[in-house]
Amino acid sequence: MQKNKYTVTAALPYANGPIHLGHVAGVYLPADIFVRFLRMNGHDVAFICGSDENGAAITLRAKKEGITPQEIVDKYNQIIGDSFKDFGISFDIFHRTSSKLHHETAQDFFKVLEEKGKFTQETSEQYYDEEFNQFLADRYITGECPKCHSPNAYGDQCEKCGSSLNPLELINPVSTLSGKTPVLKQTSHWYLPMERHEEWLKEWIRQGTLDGVQQHDPKKWKNQVVGQCMSWIDGGLRPRAMTRDLDWGVKVPLPNSEGKVLYVWLDAPIGYISATKQWALDNNKNWEDYWTGDRKLVHFIGKDNIVFHTIIFPILLKDHGGLILPDNVPAYEFLNLEGEKFSTSRNWAVWLHEYIAAYPDKLDELKYVLTSIAPENKDSEFTWKEYQARINNELADILGNFVNRALVLTQKYYEGKVPALGQLTAEDQAVLDEMKAIPERISQLVYDYKLREAQAEAMNLARLGNKYLADTEPWKLVKENPGRVETIMNIALQITANLSIVLQPFLPKTAEKLGQFLHFDTNTWDLAGKSDILPAGHLTEKPEILYTKIEDTLVEQEVEKLKQSNQVSSTVDFPAQKEAASFDDFTKMDIRLGTILEAEKVEKADKLLKLLIDTGIDKRTIVSGIAAHYKPEDVVGKTVAVLINLEPRKIRGVESQGMILMAENAEGELSFMVPEKGFGAGFEIR
Repeated sequence: MQKNKYTVTAALPYANGPIHLGHVAGVYLPADIFVRFLRMNGHDVAFICGSDENGAAITLRAKKEGITPQEIVDKYNQIIGDSFKDFGISFDIFHRTSSKLHHETAQDFFKVLEEKGKFTQETSEQYYDEEFNQFLADRYITGECPKCHSPNAYGDQCEKCGSSLNPLELINPVSTLSGKTPVLKQTSHWYLPMERHEEWLKEWIRQGTLDGVQQHDPKKWKNQVVGQCMSWIDGGLRPRAMTRDLDWGVKVPLPNSEGKVLYVWLDAPIGYISATKQWALDNNKNWEDYWTGDRKLVHFIGKDNIVFHTIIFPILLKDHGGLILPDNVPAYEFLNLEGEKFSTSRNWAVWLHEYIAAYPDKLDELKYVLTSIAPENKDSEFTWKEYQARINNELADILGNFVNRALVLTQKYYEGKVPALGQLTAEDQAVLDEMKAIPERISQLVYDYKLREAQAEAMNLARLGNKYLADTEPWKLVKENPGRVETIMNIALQITANLSIVLQPFLPKTAEKLGQFLHFDTNTWDLAGKSDILPAGHLTEKPEILYTKIEDTLVEQEVEKLKQSNQVSSTVDFPAQKEAASFDDFTKMDIRLGTILEAEKVEKADKLLKLLIDTGIDKRTIVSGIAAHYKPEDVVGKTVAVLINLEPRKIRGVESQGMILMAENAEGELSFMVPEKGFGAGFEIR
C-alpha cells in the first residue's frame, strides 16, 4: 500500500466558550480517529488545530463578560486546549491565532494576494450603529434569515439553515450593541472577486481535476458537501469583503487601513498554516513540506463551515500559488441533545471539560457512543439513555464480556499461558477468515471517511469472539476434550490481540488495557487480521473489568441537570405575580428617562457603580449594582429608565437619589431598558 502524506486539520474552535459534545462528535473525534489510523498505517501525518481568537464573536463575548478580548481568548484557549488534551485528541499542535507568528503569517499572505492583484478595493454601504459610532461586523448584526426566516440569523450566516449570508440580506436587521436598527454608511474594504473563480471551482469540485490534472477523488466527497458547494456556485458567486472595521484582529498591513482588520474567514484558515509553522519551528521541520507537493490536505469541519473550506479558502490558496488544495473536506452534520439543538445561550449542552471532570474513567465510553451516533450524513441525537444502553449492551456485554471470558479461562486452564493451536474445524476456519476480513473492511471504510461504520466493524470482531465462545462452550468441553479447548482458547486470544490493534483508533485507552492484559504492544496495523500474533506459551495477565455498567441514577442525574440549566423561556420558573397595586399607587412613581453622564466604581464594592445621571430636570447621583455586568466606560452616554422619586438612601457612604430599572434573565444577567430612537432625558414613562 502506498504511504501517502497527509496534513489533517480540525476546525479552529472559537475561543469564546468551551467545547460541547456536539463539537466533539462533529469535528474533533472523527479527525482524531482518522489520524490515529493513518499513523498506525505508516503515513506521514501532521494533525493541526488551534483556537480562533479573532473576529466579532470574541469582542461580543468579552463585552458580555465585562473583560477584555485578550482575557477572553486566554481563558477559553486554556479551557479548550486542556479539554482536548485530557480527552486524548492527538493534535501535533494546538496553536492560537492571537500569536505574533499567526499575525505575521496572515499579513504576509494578504500582502502576496494584494501584490498579485487578487483583490479589488471597493467602497460600499455597510451597517453602522449611530449610538456606538461603529461599523457593524457580521456578528454584530442579527435579523430574519431571508431563506428560512429564522429570526436570529447573523450577518454572515444563519445557524438554523446553514446559509451563508451578507448583512444587507437580513430582514429587519438589528445591532447587537444597541438593540437598534443600524443605518447604512459608506466604508472602503478589500474584496475577493469570487465570481472570477466559478469555472475552475466547478471542475475541481465535481470532477476532482484542476487544469486537467486529477487532484482528488470526487466519489469520496460527501454528497451534502458537493451539493452545498454547487448550490452556492450555481447561484452566482459574488465579491466578498476580506477586511472588516474592527479594533480586534489581524491588522490590515497596508497604508491608509487604520481601524481595519482581516476578515475572520481569511485569517482563520491561515491559522492552519501558522500553526504548522510553529510546529515545524518547535520540531526542526520545514513547514512548506506540509503545504506543498504531493500531499493530501484534509479538513474536518461542521456543515456550517463547508463553503469557507471548499470555496473561499481554496480560492485564497490557489491565488497565493504554490500551496496544495484540499483533498477532502469531510463535513459533519449537527448533533442534537435530548430532542433539542445544543444551545450555548440556554446552557443546553454537555460540556466536554465538565464531563471529563465528572467521569475521568469513562472517556473511551464517551468516544464509543459519540462515534456510534456520529452525524456523518445527517443530524443525529445524543441522549443519556442511549449513552447508557450502548455502554451496557455493547461495550460491557459484548466487548468486555468476551475479553474477560477469554482471559479468565486462560488463567484458569493454562495459568495465563497461550495454549497451542491444534487441528482446525470448519467453524474455526470460518472464524479466522472473518477475523482476517474485518481489518480490511475497517481500512477501506476509514479511507472512505466512513468512521461510524468502521467502528461498528471493529465491534463486530468482539461480537465474532463472543459468539464463538458461546457456540463452542469451552467450559463444557475442557474435561472431555482438552485438546479441542486449547484450539478454541488460542483462537479466542488471537481475536483479543486483534482487538487491541483495531480498537486503537477508536478506543485508545481500551486498546492500551488489552495490550497490558496480553503483554502485547503494537502501534502498527500490519499485524491486524493475523492468526498467530500470540505464540504458544506467551504469558497473559489476569484481566480487570473493562467497563462498569451505567446505573439509572446517572442518567436521571444528568437529565435533571440539563433541565435545571435550560433557560428556555417556556420552562423558566418565573416569580409569581406580586400583590395587586392600585392605579393611584402606580401614579405615585415618577419614572423618567435619564442619560448617564459619568460612571465610576464605588470603592471596596465590586458590584456597585456610582452614576451621574441627567434626568432632564436635574443631574443627580445614583448608586447601582451593575458593576458585575457593565464597565463604567460602557454605560456612559446610555439613556435608561430611572425611578427618580425613590426616597434617597446612603449606599457605601454615597447618597443614592433614585434607582435605574433593569431587566434580569434566568441566568441573572442584567440589561438596560433602552428607549427607542428619539426619546431622551426627561421624558416620562407612564
